Amino acid sequence: MDLTLYYHPLSSYCHKALIALYEHDVAFEKRLIDLSSEAERAELQALWPLVKFPVLRDHVRQRTVPESSVIIEYLDHQPGQSQRLIPEDWETALDVRLWDRFFDHYVMTPMQQIVADRIQSAQGDLSSQRALLATAYGMLEQQLANREWIASADFSLADCSAAPALFYASTLVPFATEQPRLSAYFERLVQRPSFSRVIEEAKPWFDFYPFAEALPQRFR
Repeated sequence: MDLTLYYHPLSSYCHKALIALYEHDVAFEKRLIDLSSEAERAELQALWPLVKFPVLRDHVRQRTVPESSVIIEYLDHQPGQSQRLIPEDWETALDVRLWDRFFDHYVMTPMQQIVADRIQSAQGDLSSQRALLATAYGMLEQQLANREWIASADFSLADCSAAPALFYASTLVPFATEQPRLSAYFERLVQRPSFSRVIEEAKPWFDFYPFAEALPQRFR
């Protein structure tokens, strides 16, 4: 296999990369990394010393590609790809990259901080993280006016980022009743075949999610 994805099936950033791989219908091998295993941790560290996944290894080009957004851009430029998750139009691409960053920084980051607090039994003050998620939801509700997808007419990098970010964040801070556009957008995301496949593959692992009790039954 030309491509190998080093990943974990519960990781939101790995979900983001997997969505793009399935959107492009790219053949690849999965290499599940358990960071509690010294051998597997060392295997990932040899590729990317920061020991963060996902990491894509292109065996033909002998190139290691870390970071989910960079992986998605790399996949856009694989031979034979007609679909682009980052549009060629510069202004639209700028919007797509903006909202990709938005989800990573203002949805995934506070979500991961809340999850980490439970894993560590820290019982810290997470009011600022929850407030940030609420603010982000309000901005998304406005952005989604008269839009099917978050940043362009077509499904894009930004939607790849949105899907896992909102999937997990909504178990921590549910969407408000006055955010119907956001709720409808989330439904479009979970019904997208690429993300639906990611969720289905992750189901055996969801019991290990620290907030598993908050996952809707349809995802269990």
